[in-house]
Amino acid sequence: MTDKRELSRAFSRRMLLRDMGMGFGGLALTGLLHQENTLAGQNIAMETSVRKLAPKAKSVIWLFMIGGASHLESFDPKPMLNKYAGKTIEETPFKDVLTSPYRANERVVAFDPNNGFVRNEIYPLQVGYRQWGHGGLEISNWWPHVAACADDLCLVRSMWTEDSNHGAQLQFHTGRHRIDGFFPTIGSWVNYGLGSINENLPQFVVMGTPVADCCGGQEAHRANYLGPQYDGIPLKVDPHDPLPYAKPPKGVFEEEQAGEFQLLRELNRITAESFPNDATVEARMKSYELAFRMQMAVPEVVKFDDESTQTLDDYGLNQDSTREFGRQMLTARRLVERGVRFVQVYHGSNGGAGNWDAHANLKTGHERLCKQIDQPIGSLLKDLKARGMLDETLVVWASEFGRTPGSQLSNGRDHHPYGFTVWMAGGGIRGGISHGKTDELGFHAVEERHYVTDIHATILHQLGIDPRSLSLPGRKRLERDYGEPIRAVIA
Repeated sequence: MTDKRELSRAFSRRMLLRDMGMGFGGLALTGLLHQENTLAGQNIAMETSVRKLAPKAKSVIWLFMIGGASHLESFDPKPMLNKYAGKTIEETPFKDVLTSPYRANERVVAFDPNNGFVRNEIYPLQVGYRQWGHGGLEISNWWPHVAACADDLCLVRSMWTEDSNHGAQLQFHTGRHRIDGFFPTIGSWVNYGLGSINENLPQFVVMGTPVADCCGGQEAHRANYLGPQYDGIPLKVDPHDPLPYAKPPKGVFEEEQAGEFQLLRELNRITAESFPNDATVEARMKSYELAFRMQMAVPEVVKFDDESTQTLDDYGLNQDSTREFGRQMLTARRLVERGVRFVQVYHGSNGGAGNWDAHANLKTGHERLCKQIDQPIGSLLKDLKARGMLDETLVVWASEFGRTPGSQLSNGRDHHPYGFTVWMAGGGIRGGISHGKTDELGFHAVEERHYVTDIHATILHQLGIDPRSLSLPGRKRLERDYGEPIRAVIA
């Protein structure tokens, strides 16, 4: 049974935090205090023997397009869609796609009876495309800035997933179907397996509006059974309020708060002397100190005073359409520059399925969305390369699935889990190549097929972690949870 004196001291520390205005909101406290739940008698030992490999990358920048970006109008254009536009799939030479055994991979969860199905009437490409780079990668004209970095891109054109609805957003981050429940995300596994480079900053940072509750919510960047200390920490690109849940109240000065932390440290030290076998006391002390250091370090990261006018212009900070995402991309570079392991950036959240969900008006919607992010992402890649950082930073661009070759609502495309594209750049990944392929309609991944956790495994491998060593006693993982590194794309 927990000693009453310990509970009393713990309660006193909590009262002190409340009364002295440390400013830890519920989310921050949960994410920063390493094992605070032990005060309730839940001393969960998380032991693992993470096998380390020779790392080729230090950090990951993970860009996720919410809603299902079209692979056909981005990084896997198919001219047969123009040739057979208006015909049914059965009327083309490619009708076998409808009876392909690959369709058995999908576990359909059609919450909306109008969406998530195969669409039969061929819809033409809504934008032109051309070849880019020495490898002649075919990329749509909506991505000129990213395409200019073609020699650094690895297009994985043979992805597939199971969920035909937007639970696939969560599935892309955890590897598990939404109906299976919640599990640790790729960012959390990285955080758990590698630990800290910079003790003043969180190792897993999240920017942009997260996935909506309909599709997994904040579980898309949480750690689940690994513990809340491995959750992603939300960050606003606002130097005046970057950590709204972990800042001192208005009117509390830095010197005053430093004194309060010193007093708290002394109280914890007294407790530690009384209970030398309680490792959680030291963990709490380190957590409070990390929170204080973050209050000092994070505002500097999102303050761009030391960046050149040219850099700000390159990232699109001087244009309304690109400003918000440009700030996030510049912040992502500054975070990995300072040693943050995993930076996850969401784009397209709208409180529902996501703005990339192009059931109708695909041309108008995708053109607008691509304009928001193409220049900032292209500038990020070029900036990392110019600074000698691309070799050690793995950039990943993804969405939960692609869009159907057939039309929906006359000018849109439906959800498509059978074949879609993810690209990677840097971090020891071969550039200027495409890996795998879909059929002539872009329907099925037919060569070098990869389930979503193969991307996870590739990331972990490049960071120097054997993905199969990531497991906890009593937490059985499925074979597919581990994935397999895509060795053909590794330099």
